[in-house]
Amino acid sequence: MTKSHLAPFHFTAICLAAGIFLSSSGGFSQAPAPEKSLLDLSTKKSPEQFGMKPTSAEVMIAPSSDAAKPGIDVAIASGKEMYPGIHFTPPAGPWDLSAFGHIEAKFTNTGTKKILVNLRVDAKTTGGEWGSNTETAEIKPGESGTAKVFFGYAYGRKPSAKLNTSEITKLVIFNNKSDAEQFYRIESIVAGGPAGEKPPVNPNDVRTKPVNGVLLGNGTTLDPLQVEANGGARAELAGDSLKIEFPNDAQPKWVSLKPQIGRWDLRDAFGVRVKFKNTGANPVRLHLKVNSNSGPTDAGISEPVAPGAEGVVESAFAWTVPWLGIKDSVKTSWSGQKGTGTNFSSDSVSSVTLSVEKGEDLQSVAVTSVAAGRLDQRSIPDWIGKRPPVEGDWVKTFDENFDGNSIDSTKWNIYAENFWDKRSHFSKDNVLVADGVAKLHYEKKTGFHNDNPKLKQTDYATGFLDTYGKWVQRYGYFEARMKLTKAPGLWPAFWLMPDRGEAAGPQWKRADTGNGGMEFDIMEYLGRWGPHRFNIAMHWDGYDKGHQQTGSQTVYFQPDKDGYITSGLLWLPGLAVFYVNGSEVLRWETPRISNVQSDMMFTNVSGGWDNNAIDDLQLPDDFVIDYVRAWQRKDLMSDVDTYKDPAGSGQAPAAGKP
Repeated sequence: MTKSHLAPFHFTAICLAAGIFLSSSGGFSQAPAPEKSLLDLSTKKSPEQFGMKPTSAEVMIAPSSDAAKPGIDVAIASGKEMYPGIHFTPPAGPWDLSAFGHIEAKFTNTGTKKILVNLRVDAKTTGGEWGSNTETAEIKPGESGTAKVFFGYAYGRKPSAKLNTSEITKLVIFNNKSDAEQFYRIESIVAGGPAGEKPPVNPNDVRTKPVNGVLLGNGTTLDPLQVEANGGARAELAGDSLKIEFPNDAQPKWVSLKPQIGRWDLRDAFGVRVKFKNTGANPVRLHLKVNSNSGPTDAGISEPVAPGAEGVVESAFAWTVPWLGIKDSVKTSWSGQKGTGTNFSSDSVSSVTLSVEKGEDLQSVAVTSVAAGRLDQRSIPDWIGKRPPVEGDWVKTFDENFDGNSIDSTKWNIYAENFWDKRSHFSKDNVLVADGVAKLHYEKKTGFHNDNPKLKQTDYATGFLDTYGKWVQRYGYFEARMKLTKAPGLWPAFWLMPDRGEAAGPQWKRADTGNGGMEFDIMEYLGRWGPHRFNIAMHWDGYDKGHQQTGSQTVYFQPDKDGYITSGLLWLPGLAVFYVNGSEVLRWETPRISNVQSDMMFTNVSGGWDNNAIDDLQLPDDFVIDYVRAWQRKDLMSDVDTYKDPAGSGQAPAAGKP
């Protein structure tokens, strides 16, 4: 990054490695490759004869009504189905596409609204488990677009499941649920490209991780092309510092620092800190904002800095105003109320912007350092671990400090079904208790699920904890102090699930998130996001066509001085409020908040919807739990709270036993 003349060579090398060639016009071209049509429209077959089947009555498919534009017409009615679409199964058995590198589908939007069409490829992975690769096409009315799935990649061409391409069992073409009707035509589905093909490099997809997070200063310099002055501001590089002048007029003005190519990857940071000196004759309050593909941070503003003095301005990736859910909503919404939360993505930083308040006087600064990393330690309120965050007549109902050297089987189960990944098995040997903490230990180790030789054998072992059948509570405050994993591909979480008790019937009824129930994801972390970001979510009305969800995937935090994060949920009738290290970060008020007693769960599996692959060289790794506590407000206590497993077996009633 410090020598700009290396960039063209570096970029060309990337292109050649990806099989891309620069044309004489400066564009890109791909080496010719064979193709195979999976939708031969010349045969005049019906959609059913092709092996196409709608996912529900909301989806209608038929041969194109326009003879000049052959294809399959798709009409999706407004309805409750979360992902309406088509399952395309080869009638003669799985496709052998081992000679190809991708599948590409072409669509034309025949409606009046912009649509998102997704193409998913399903098959067993090279490891024998089921997997899929998915890509999306965004298409405006009257226009055409393609969804191109490269085998082994998904959603923005990120590494994904490595499919056994000799047996592709199904394609799924689906849209997101919409309040408006959606119409489009499938015009072709083609397998192409050479086996082992990699996605072409788009310059905007390149990610650069600055050494030690330093963007400027400490020996790191910028190319002049990385500095862009706007609105009359003037900027000049001087070694590894940057001189900026903001003229004396009311016009907005700013200076942006940009990567040489693509985006900066700042996942290892919680924010950006800028050090500067006021080189002018007037006081300065410097503003700092960090921009990304999906949105900016809130602006950081320095204290007033006198002429000749030095100053610091920080911009944390965490939001200033807590995320607020759509009040009284009962449907899916990931946006929240306007002006709350953040959409900032630390892995796709497009620029760092510096500006000043409008004024009549010339202001100038010399920026000596721009660095991403941890910021000053955030204060943590004294009430954490001692009481709920709000006033009331509260009683502590659960207190687990993991004293001793084994799990308390009157509180916890260590076995259950694994609904989350197919590569990991739960084992008692991977729930470690010592030194006042519990560790869910993830490692590459062959064994049987739940330590039962009659159950599935897998190559990765992990620990599991829940209170299903032993301790539940409806409403209250729930809190845990945890240290997260570091290895890519892992998916630790702290959450609540409905548990209506044995009288409710089988597990799917007992833990149903419909009928008033809800899944609360208090802390859900994907290793790909780096050490400062996790997900908070609520799911309800089951996990099939009626599934609803809300929350935020961009909850940024800075661990405490010991590396722990404390996450809490205040659950009251019609209200859910989530806390991180004592600060409120997310709130949703609606009658649909769960009214069903729930158990607490801690999982440390692999996978998730936006994760990297597991790296065996970075295993083993631990999800560490320091304590788990819960409180109940006296006026909310009821007979459904805090029951015990009558068998006292240490096993969840639905779990397999060794």
